[in-house]
Amino acid sequence: MRHLLLKLRVVHDRFFGLVSLAQSPFLLLVRLYWGWQLAQSGWGKLHNLGQVADYFTTLNLPFPARMALFIACVEFFGGILFALGLFSRMTALVLTVNMIAAFVLGDHDALVSVISDPDKFMAAAPYTFLFASVLVLIFGPGKLCVDTLLRRFAHLSGKQDSPEFAM
Repeated sequence: MRHLLLKLRVVHDRFFGLVSLAQSPFLLLVRLYWGWQLAQSGWGKLHNLGQVADYFTTLNLPFPARMALFIACVEFFGGILFALGLFSRMTALVLTVNMIAAFVLGDHDALVSVISDPDKFMAAAPYTFLFASVLVLIFGPGKLCVDTLLRRFAHLSGKQDSPEFAM
């Protein structure tokens, strides 16, 4: 019996060792796809600031014109940084907060239906952006990102203990 359990453990460890090789490519695909989508969304908002400001006015947000510009820039530049994997976790944090605010302020009905009608929650526009940003916030950007290159560069120059490169 012990021999069988050891054999199962070896098979388990090999299989999931191979599966874990997909982690960085998967995170790269998530970042590229959703980063591109966010950048496009921000670009669209930047080119329609009046409409975005009008929408923010209906939500009773303070300074709707400034808020429209701010959110458009967060999405545009945040999407680019997210796709590149540059300052990944900080970008993911900002995007997560942005998407939670989008749910709370702009899609409140979908947010409160998370338990009673999860399809409505998952169909809401902020959901996939929120999911992607939380994924990178928790698991990091993977090894295929600019952050990794910066870490390697810092390590080569002897600055690996520098706090700005701590991830």
